[in-house]
Amino acid sequence: MVIHPALKAVEGGIRLPGARLDEAVGLAQAIDLDIVQAEVVPVSKRRPATLMGKGAVERLAESVRDNEVAVAVVDGHLSPVQQRNLERAWACKVIDRTGLILEIFGERARTREGSLQVELAALSYQRSRLVRSWTHLERQRGGFGFLGGPGETQIEADRRMIGDRIVKLKRELEEVKRTRELHRSARRKIPYPIIALVGYTNAGKSTLFNRLTSAEVLAKDMLFATLDPTMRGLKLPSGRNVILSDTVGFVSDLPHELVAAFRATLEEVLEAELVVHVRDVAHPDSEAQAADVETVLKDLGLAEVVDRGLVEALNKTDLLAEPARTEVINHAKRRPESIPVSALTGQGVDDLLACFDRLLSSGRETLDLQVELSDGASISWLYQHGEVIARRDDDSIAYMRVRLDPMDAQRFQQRQAEGKRP
Repeated sequence: MVIHPALKAVEGGIRLPGARLDEAVGLAQAIDLDIVQAEVVPVSKRRPATLMGKGAVERLAESVRDNEVAVAVVDGHLSPVQQRNLERAWACKVIDRTGLILEIFGERARTREGSLQVELAALSYQRSRLVRSWTHLERQRGGFGFLGGPGETQIEADRRMIGDRIVKLKRELEEVKRTRELHRSARRKIPYPIIALVGYTNAGKSTLFNRLTSAEVLAKDMLFATLDPTMRGLKLPSGRNVILSDTVGFVSDLPHELVAAFRATLEEVLEAELVVHVRDVAHPDSEAQAADVETVLKDLGLAEVVDRGLVEALNKTDLLAEPARTEVINHAKRRPESIPVSALTGQGVDDLLACFDRLLSSGRETLDLQVELSDGASISWLYQHGEVIARRDDDSIAYMRVRLDPMDAQRFQQRQAEGKRP
């Protein structure tokens, strides 16, 4: 059973309760739960004991019995006490939105870093909920000094064990972070720009990533299909090499445990030269989803990038009927950095790549260079790092007009002046 408590005090925003319920059902289906009932429950005010009113709790208890519900998902934040009281009232397992998202992440994480991040987030969440996890708190257990001596209750011992594990996980994550920094340092020596795809979960980032790079990243019509970041090389129409990064999808009301834990997963976004916001324009809550993504990016310290304006890949245009399709196309015409695309059919992808080229070239310098034909290494380097606009060869000299990033231009000219190769 999936319940979305529609709090009247906060439902006046742009997100529709029905769309929120659909999203919660999608999250539950992402871990293969069979949904027998899903409904929006109006809540006039938040009850400290059960979140919902007494009448709603009793009515739902009957539904749980009649439908033989084993798990009830409440699409909102439950305090440990509310969770325990609802479990007693409904006689089934109850999990809130945070617990559900953690469950999905725990099932999907594949890399070592992803697994560590998930476990850290889950333990931080679990530590606050030991109040409902144990029915034998009156029992005492003795033991050695390092296990907790006489008088230490089960809950205290478990809380301490979780605390120790959290400290260990944070240490291991620092090691992983250092390794990632070494990889990034290595990439800086071959300074290909990074283009990061961000967006709401199930917006089509991985499908677009696969379309652009011919990769085989898992792409499904399913929330949180991608959890571990993936990077691939991509050659733009100009011949310029870039690195494309696929990232974990964002979601509204992302649990604060996960915002903190997954900050490292999204570090590639902080390094990116271009941030591309992949939007599902066919979704009824597209505007609200876009606002959620921008909020998370600002939380990550990318407020300046968001305010300057992200590149928008207006995805799933193939699912739009008229006049909605015309509206999206007209919106894109008013804003050159918004490109209507369909990652599934490939429509608009060439325009998107051309947009990447244009934006990455905007800060480049155009140089007229003379390079000896015998200096094949320098000519190759210019093709690899720059955009060769024109070239004319005579018997011994290549006359080249090249667009280069300011740092690369300075590096090339300095090396030439010293008679060295770049």
